[in-house]
Order: sequence, then structure tokens, then C-alpha cells
Amino acid sequence: MLECEQAPQGFAVVLDRTVLFPEGGGQLSDTGTINGAAVKHVRETKGKIIHECAAEFPVGSKVTVQVNWTDRLDHMQQHCGEHILSYAFFKLFGANNVGFHMNERFVTIDLDKEVTLEETFQAEDFANRHIWEDRPVTVSYLPHTEVNKLPMRKKNEKLTGILRVVSVQDGDICTCCGTHPTSTGVVGLIKITKIEKHKGGTRVEFLCGRWALEDARKKMRYIQEAGNMLSTKEENVCEGIERLEDEVAELKEKLRAAVKQIQETEVVKILEGAPVNSAGCKIAAAVKDGYEPKDAKTLFGKLTDVPNVIAVVIYQSGERVNYMFGLGAGADGDCKTMIAKANELFGGRGGGKKESAQGGAPYADDWKEKAEQLIAFLKK
Repeated sequence: MLECEQAPQGFAVVLDRTVLFPEGGGQLSDTGTINGAAVKHVRETKGKIIHECAAEFPVGSKVTVQVNWTDRLDHMQQHCGEHILSYAFFKLFGANNVGFHMNERFVTIDLDKEVTLEETFQAEDFANRHIWEDRPVTVSYLPHTEVNKLPMRKKNEKLTGILRVVSVQDGDICTCCGTHPTSTGVVGLIKITKIEKHKGGTRVEFLCGRWALEDARKKMRYIQEAGNMLSTKEENVCEGIERLEDEVAELKEKLRAAVKQIQETEVVKILEGAPVNSAGCKIAAAVKDGYEPKDAKTLFGKLTDVPNVIAVVIYQSGERVNYMFGLGAGADGDCKTMIAKANELFGGRGGGKKESAQGGAPYADDWKEKAEQLIAFLKK
């Protein structure tokens, strides 16, 4: 035990040697224990390997460090899988890996050229063949002058001295500081989960080994549940969703037509009972429970189309109360004054201009009472 200092998440421990890999090179940190105390993260800072440990230890004491093998294996599978998959894209399509990111259950590589979905499947098949052939994976330490002679898919001329090289037999060769299994078979499986265009190239999301297996199981549950909900076979789920979308679109169109007809009747009733203010303008006000914003906008538009009308629509939608004010042709009024009064009554926010204004406020149980107060104010 070289150092042990208080840290935000426990104690920062530095040892003379360790079996725990510090986060770096795109790979996640190992986890483990020191004398049974949990180590949740390991990092390298200024040449020191810092273990974030749950317990304090005397400097100079001897301790036992154990790695969490499940995490180590997961990370090795992802990292070695990344080498194999990157080599597949390079070998088949000349696409270079220009970025590698590993987070919990989320791994990506960024390629410097666009690839199609069919090409992605070809690379996936190529990579998995390398896994199933259980090719040896070796680690070598070579001077940079020798490393530059190797047939690597990427080279970094800035690296000098003795370099660590990870090689897959008759496959990928790459300088790397990360942890890897002794053979490709340990990776188990590479499964690409998504591709998308990214900075002129392609971002490939994938998982390996246990993470890939558990992700496939999760998605199998999703597709089975979707099939059950749609009363169709798993292979017909997409067709079922398309059919459902068509049905929803048809129902929405019918609903819009019904709402339009109702609103036309409603506008007539509102205008018939609308009071007239001192300026001779009708106050055409609608107060609505559980109203959709689109419907409110349509109703508001119909009311403002009527000459010499001050249109007011106040409606509750979810956890909000919204209000709109507008002037029909020839109407005398100032919507900025109206919105200011509404903001005052409802405790909301909004604005606009003389001809039209809108705003909203958080829902309150007495919102209808406030709406009546507002309408009474507008009658004056």
C-alpha cells in the first residue's frame, strides 16, 4: 500500500502493483476488491493507478487484490470483438475505424466511410467466423521500428519505444493497451445492433458475448409481446404496425371531420349567446375541458374569422391551462391587455400583439372560476 487518501467516493488507493485494469484506450475500468472492500473504478492519473476503494488501509500494509471476473470477461469480449469487427470492415470494404467507445451495454465504432446494411451483415458474418474458428490472440512487446513493419490496419507513427501489440492469428494486428482473451472463441458472438450515418461515415453499434446474448433475449421478449398485442406472428409485426398506423390515421381523419362539424355548430351557439361589450364587439368565448391544442387552434381560427368579434378560447390540456385571444375584422380591442390580465389571474406566462395573443399556466382546480372572471373583465 503506497498511498491511501480520503476521496469523494471513499478512498483513493495506490498500490505497488495491481491486477485491475484502469479505464483507458476506449475500455471500461475493471472492478474488484482490495481485502474484500469494493473497488468500483480504477483510473490512471499522472503515472499513478488510482483505485476508488470503499475502505481505508494503512500505508505500507500488504493487501490482496481480486478482479471481478464477470466484468473483466465482459470488457474483454467487447474490446476483442471491436478489434475483430474493425478488421472485418477494413478487410472487406477498406473502411477504417476512427473512433471506439465502450459504455455499459453500449459499444460503438466509427468508420470513415458509409457502409450499407447488407455490407454490415457481411462484416458481421466475417467477424463471427473468426470467433467460431477460435483463433489464438497473442500479445507482443516490440520496438516501434519493428511494429511499423507489421501489416496493421492502422498505424500511429507518433508512438515510439516498446509498444504492446495485440494480434489475432491471420487477422487483426493492432497496438493496444486493453485486456483481451487468449483466443477469439472467448468472445462468443458479435451482434451489430444498429448503424447510422455519422460525420461522413458510419457509426456501428454492437455488443459481444454475454451482453449480446442478453440484448438478444430482451429484444426477443419485445418482439413476442408486440406479436401478441397485434395478434400476429413475429415475422409479421412490422406489417401489423403499418396496418395499425393506417387504422389510426383513418380514425384521426374521421375524428377531425367530426370535430370540424361539432365546432361549426358550436361557433353558431357561441355567437348566438355572446355578450356585447361597451365598444359594440361580441365576446365569443369558449371554455373547454380536456381539449387538444390542435382543436383549440381550429376553433380559435373559426371565431376570429367572424367580423367584429373578440375571440377567447380557454382550455385545459393535461397539466396546463392555455388561453388565446384574437380580434375579428373591425373589432375594437387590445389583446396585449387581455393576455396581461389572463397572466395575472392564472399565474401564467404569455404575450403577443394587439390583434392576437396567447399564453398558458399550470393547471389549478379553480381554473374555470378564473376563466369566468377573465370573461367578465372582457365584457366591460
